[in-house]
Amino acid sequence: MRDSILIVDDELLIRELLSSALSQEGFLCHKAANVDEAFSVLGNQQVDLVISDIMMPGRSGVELLKDLKQVDQDIAVLMITGLTDTNTAMECIRLGADDYIAKPFSMNRVVLTVKNLIERRCLALEKKNYHLSLEFKVQEQTEQVRRTMNELQHAYNDTLTALVKALDAREKEVGSHSERVMNYSLFLATKMGIKDTELEHLSKGALLHDIGKIGITDNILLKPGKLDHLEWVEMYRHPQVGYDILSEISFLKAPAEIILSHHERFDGTGYPRKLKGARIPIGARIFVLVDTLDAMTTDRPYRKALPFENVVSEVIRCRGSQFDPEIADLFLSIPRTEWEECIGKRYL
Repeated sequence: MRDSILIVDDELLIRELLSSALSQEGFLCHKAANVDEAFSVLGNQQVDLVISDIMMPGRSGVELLKDLKQVDQDIAVLMITGLTDTNTAMECIRLGADDYIAKPFSMNRVVLTVKNLIERRCLALEKKNYHLSLEFKVQEQTEQVRRTMNELQHAYNDTLTALVKALDAREKEVGSHSERVMNYSLFLATKMGIKDTELEHLSKGALLHDIGKIGITDNILLKPGKLDHLEWVEMYRHPQVGYDILSEISFLKAPAEIILSHHERFDGTGYPRKLKGARIPIGARIFVLVDTLDAMTTDRPYRKALPFENVVSEVIRCRGSQFDPEIADLFLSIPRTEWEECIGKRYL
């Protein structure tokens, strides 16, 4: 396909001379006597390079240049000027012209300049297309990585949920205790203004809070009667065991801190580290309260579910000892119906 050139000059002789010389070199030439004709041609033809006189009746070559660059930044432009008008020619270079030639000009010089500008334009377009292609490939690969990461995240979450359901089944839980306390935790945390990454960490910490019970034997975990001292020592290990299992996994390191602290008490009498007050991670302080809610309102092997009013009494009684007072007050301010809606069941 031949490169296409538009020659814009109000002098017919110059248009014909340039057209004849450049056509002999294999270029496809279009001609226009003024700026309006030039844009008429540009509206119907693909043009690679424009040769334009600067001084023309009506709109000047400078105006043509400005409008051209707004329409097509990649089009090559060669300006023709008189010997006394080189300042205007330099202004055209500043506005985006690729070169200029002063009258009277050598036709060989014109042909050589046109060939150089066409070649330079081709190289510039190849480079631009390469970068566009590269950007597209990067975007495409980025999207593929994002899709893969989302699939991995779903796989992680599905695996964790299946593991937790197996743990709940091992302890003869009715339904999924872990999923219920996760929903409770997210509900209460949202009321406190917690969001984004911190909320995600709380979600996983609550869901996996009892993962450490993998290391507790069935004889202790499923014992129908009271545990003796040594058995309680073993049971007290499960937060640390859970932490040890998960803390080496990068995306579960923050949830592991909640798991380690989910049996701490606000007054410092909990385990395993006897943390007190604000030293207990906020996720663990939220969890310990909603865990009590679920434990009391759910059937257990040793008793039936208790009425919601019993939970309220327990929260009031343990406010400041087991529970963070501010979180306890927030819990008490939330209507019973909202807690029921949170897990889709009614309390006694």
